[in-house]
Amino acid sequence: MVEWNEILKLIASWSVYLIYLAVIVSTIWVVVLENRNPVKTIAWVLVLVFMPVIGLVFYIFFGRTHRRDQIISRRSYSKLLKRPEEEYRSQQDAELPADYEGLISLFQHSNHAFPYANNQTQLFTTGAEWVEALLRELQEAKDHIHLQSYIFADDEVGSRVRDVLVAKAREGVAVRVIHDDVGSWQTSKAFFDVMMEAGIEVRSFLKVRFPLFTNKANYRNHRKLVVIDGQIGFIGGMNIADRYVQGVSWGIWRDTHMMIKGKAVYGLQTAFLLDWYFADRTLLTSARYFPMIDIVGSSIIQIVTSSPIQPGHEIVMGLMKAISNAKTYFYIQTPYFLPTEAMLNALQTAAMAGVDVRLMLPEKADSKVIQWGSMSYLADVLKFGVKIYLYQKGFLHSKLMVSDDYLTTIGSTNMDFRSFEHNFEANAFIYDEQVAIEAREIFLNDQRDCKQITLKQWEKRPRKNKVIESFIRLMSPLL
Repeated sequence: MVEWNEILKLIASWSVYLIYLAVIVSTIWVVVLENRNPVKTIAWVLVLVFMPVIGLVFYIFFGRTHRRDQIISRRSYSKLLKRPEEEYRSQQDAELPADYEGLISLFQHSNHAFPYANNQTQLFTTGAEWVEALLRELQEAKDHIHLQSYIFADDEVGSRVRDVLVAKAREGVAVRVIHDDVGSWQTSKAFFDVMMEAGIEVRSFLKVRFPLFTNKANYRNHRKLVVIDGQIGFIGGMNIADRYVQGVSWGIWRDTHMMIKGKAVYGLQTAFLLDWYFADRTLLTSARYFPMIDIVGSSIIQIVTSSPIQPGHEIVMGLMKAISNAKTYFYIQTPYFLPTEAMLNALQTAAMAGVDVRLMLPEKADSKVIQWGSMSYLADVLKFGVKIYLYQKGFLHSKLMVSDDYLTTIGSTNMDFRSFEHNFEANAFIYDEQVAIEAREIFLNDQRDCKQITLKQWEKRPRKNKVIESFIRLMSPLL
């Protein structure tokens, strides 16, 4: 007698298997037809083949290419840029450094990043001093406060900042806040409700709601910007959270942030207002956001942004040009090191050409997987003469680069695939000898808390580490 129940069960199980196989094959087909970087395509194919269930989920959340919609119409963008461009063109005696004309031109033409002269800067290397400076300047606000942070935490530091914002809003100051939806997932709705009840406009950037819009989880706004009255600005690597002040279990949290006074604040304001338009669909172009600013310093500064929606990756292109232009030295601090092939070649070429290239990374990072991926690239640069320093005093989260006692860049951009290709990032590029010397001294001071590793030492690390690093490296374009 034919066991029809068993046959039906067999047919059902094979049907599920064939449907699942068809989904995996079709997903691989989609990945191939997207014409991505071949390294990234191969990485996705390997993940989908060898980890089919996890790989498919991972691809749904982080692999699909978000359609590159135009953030803002050309006409609206021109209207937003009108005042900043007028102020840039009105600079009478601004003399741009000849050695960096190509870099400045690249940013100006690809990113509308105007080089503003006569700015004053202040660098912060601890969360405590940065938070105190931020609170002090916020309390002095008269007209408006624009604050943007990847993480706005519901903790002591977050509450202190929130309470000042609430107080200023009740005084009649216009306050707008953008936080990244994924970065601030752990922050309670009630925390932001307190701000909104006081009249603060709070917007979450690229909300991720399940199961809809899960591909947006891959595109995060990693920028940390503050603009106060259009006159004072902050940019760097620090979010609004306790860890930036209190540190981590294994030591301090070493980061770098910067306050700017001068017309370069127009660049910070433009970046914020573009993101505000993206999040709120409201275009703010009033002259109150671009007030007259007196000459206060000597630094030339460009505020450069990049995003997955822009056709090019402006910051990474600029970094590669800056590395290739370096004559004497190029020092880099970054928490993660997952470079593109082009960036890797730029570092190798500079070192081989006699440039003193130094790369500083944390010995212990906040993500074990990304740390393994970062470690897999060290031999590739050590072989070419790049000097590697592992920071031992805590977690190095600083994104500081300095070259030839003249060029400095500080911002939110890490040296990894995610920052280069998926995140909304912002960096200040400063052309000034005094600032560069200060940044160089910060690097050298941190170097005293580092362990330098040589190629010979690195090749002796445990075989188990090498195997793990090699497997993680296969997925590095996806991390």
